[in-house]
Amino acid sequence: MSAWMDNDLKEYRRRGWYRVRRRLQSGQGARVRLGGRELINFSSNDYLALAGDARLARAAAAAARRYGCGAAASPLVSGYSPPLRSLERALADWEGTEAALVFSSGYTANLALVSSLAGPEDAVFSDALNHASLIDGCRLARAAVHVYRHKDVDHLADLLRKEGHGARRRLIVSDTVFSMDGDVAPLAELVELAERFDCFLLIDEAHATGVLGEQGRGVTELLASGAWPSERVVKVGTLSKALGAQGGFVCGSRRLLAWLVNRARPYIFSTALAPPIAAAAWRGVAVVRQEPERRRRVLALAERLRRQLRELGGNVGDSCCQIVPLIVGEARQAVMLSRRLQEHGLLIPAIRPPSVPDGSTRLRLSVTAAHTEAAVLQVGEVLRSVVKDSPRNMFPI
Repeated sequence: MSAWMDNDLKEYRRRGWYRVRRRLQSGQGARVRLGGRELINFSSNDYLALAGDARLARAAAAAARRYGCGAAASPLVSGYSPPLRSLERALADWEGTEAALVFSSGYTANLALVSSLAGPEDAVFSDALNHASLIDGCRLARAAVHVYRHKDVDHLADLLRKEGHGARRRLIVSDTVFSMDGDVAPLAELVELAERFDCFLLIDEAHATGVLGEQGRGVTELLASGAWPSERVVKVGTLSKALGAQGGFVCGSRRLLAWLVNRARPYIFSTALAPPIAAAAWRGVAVVRQEPERRRRVLALAERLRRQLRELGGNVGDSCCQIVPLIVGEARQAVMLSRRLQEHGLLIPAIRPPSVPDGSTRLRLSVTAAHTEAAVLQVGEVLRSVVKDSPRNMFPI
């Protein structure tokens, strides 16, 4: 067994795909300690800078003192704690839905949803750049899976016409903000196709939750009033990014959530979210609702960063939110550039296959509410210096 593992790892090293875990020596924040140095952190999904917020920490500590550290059981046995119930009520109120159901992770939420809504007699239509959790949910469902070109609604419509008519149920699956590109799904068009072809539409708002929309509810909030048919659209969000905690959630009708409680294996057989984490997430929801200036700041800083990178000749794709990719192309070049930037005090990860398609390796910059304008300007200055001091065409930006 060890021989083929060694061979695969050698190939990963050769291609620049080999990964190691980063050993942080601090908590999360706009600045972190790594390898004994303080670095400006553009690698985190802590978009609203709540992961280290003292208010969330106090809420978690109070819940730990009263209810302990672990849930100790599935929500269907004895793990459905008072902090978890309060969190679900707060999420439903925020999202304007009848109910919400919390999972131990966003990954688990997507596995549960796709595999519960679709089965071997059904057809799933999935965006080519969907998150791995949606892809794995499709595999678990054992449905016929049809992948449409990224955000290509004409290709999706063609697949629905050709492949959807014989299925018992049809399910369209898409992220709203795509995690490696920072671009946004054509949600209004997806809703229209779901109506026209009698489909369910499952949307994952993980990277939009807390950041997009006037109330921070995500891309669905950008639709015209009444354009989100709750009986047809199923929405997933996350607690582990902008909300500063951990876990995932589904919001929708009470009927849908009762279905999941009774059918979703990843929910039935998983330990419930721990009381301290549930309490921290509950406090995070309150902060998001009370402090809209956090998301406004994030989006303004991200736009400034995009302008800088474009002025340098960088390719940022169709990014339009807090996630800003700098597409380099080859994995080894991106890894080398990431290391050079770290030498200059910037923590910016190189994202390589299989996280992105081969040939599209990029540096992924995540802007947070704790970043300063000076930190954003520093990215451009350091990049300009690194590229200037390197052999010609070493870093194609």
